[in-house]
Amino acid sequence: MWQGVIPAVSTKFNEDGSLDMGEMERCFGLQMEAGCDGLIACGSLGEGPMLTQDERIAVLRLAKQVSGSKPAILTVAEAGTREACALAEKAAKAGADGLMVVPSTIYHTNYRETIVTLRAIAAAGDLPIMIYSNRLAYRVDVTTDMLEELADDARFVAVKESSDDIRRSTEIINRLGQRYDLFTGVDNLAFEALAVGAVGWVAGLGLAFPKETVAIFHLMKEGRHAEALSIYRWFRPLLDLDVSTFLVQNIKLAEAMAFGSTERVRAPRLPLEGEQRTRAERIIRAAMETRPQLPRFG
Repeated sequence: MWQGVIPAVSTKFNEDGSLDMGEMERCFGLQMEAGCDGLIACGSLGEGPMLTQDERIAVLRLAKQVSGSKPAILTVAEAGTREACALAEKAAKAGADGLMVVPSTIYHTNYRETIVTLRAIAAAGDLPIMIYSNRLAYRVDVTTDMLEELADDARFVAVKESSDDIRRSTEIINRLGQRYDLFTGVDNLAFEALAVGAVGWVAGLGLAFPKETVAIFHLMKEGRHAEALSIYRWFRPLLDLDVSTFLVQNIKLAEAMAFGSTERVRAPRLPLEGEQRTRAERIIRAAMETRPQLPRFG
């Protein structure tokens, strides 16, 4: 149902902290112009936990407007199941094409609790769902056993595999075949995941470098692995910026340097400074100065 490059877009703010809808429209448009296959709003990179539910619905509506016929997906990552179900219902009413669902990021659910929570959110929203499994960041591992148990509900259509163990991708395919659309959610494992069968990439650094991200995906799908690998090797220092506690600040800085966007973040986050900023700027600048010429594809 879903495949390709679907970036987890960042949320833009005005100086007073309100949503900068104009800048988001511009940035979302750059993703679509580059050939991305949809948009995911208000995830970790989109600072979803720092937004009210009404703000998240506003960002979703804008993403839907910009994505057109391609999917606009809202992230649901609430502390409580009640709140997650409420947001899922609002998303459905607002025209979301689907949800990316993270089990509670506050209380670390066990096997049974994770299954019950995911089923409740699916029933509330009645939309296609990408299950987001990220045991490192959120301490809840949606295992292959869990995916197999959830497979009887057709609303669970995809999994964003972010366990940081590339073996998990093959394990899911071996156990469940094509039951789920398998996405990689770890930027600096994207080549490896696509090589073993992932059909999509939830991209982070792609926000600043969408054309390169799309090129890698399509070259891999066309079996042109050497060409994709050449771009990926150039991209790797940038992609490493996604695997960080400061991924939001890192990627917003990359967007600012690449095409003049804003670095504003919502507290308690603050923009990068000092050695952290100097290092990130050095990596981004070096990549921009050595940007590869992209081959034709498709």
